[in-house]
Amino acid sequence: MSHTSPASATEGQPAQPAELQFIIYSRSYCHLCDDLRDALRAALGSQPAQIEMIDVDADPELVALYDELVPVLMGRATDGQWLQLCHYHLDPLRLQDFLAAR
Repeated sequence: MSHTSPASATEGQPAQPAELQFIIYSRSYCHLCDDLRDALRAALGSQPAQIEMIDVDADPELVALYDELVPVLMGRATDGQWLQLCHYHLDPLRLQDFLAAR
């Protein structure tokens, strides 16, 4: 699984904060997955964010990692690392801490 890094500022232009990036490890026909995505969008409000849904059942390694935890919300930190923020349901306090650290 590859993810692109945020674009760097070009010369003469101020650096823009990197767009928020999230992954939700999910399954097809998973209402909790849809609920987590919708809760994340609502919590972010008008903040631009990229939210990628990845079906764990398409990759045996992901099944091994996340099988019983789906849905799992991951957020990309400013250092490029993916951090697990919560699973099953959105944890608003954990999300708030994650956003404050950016």
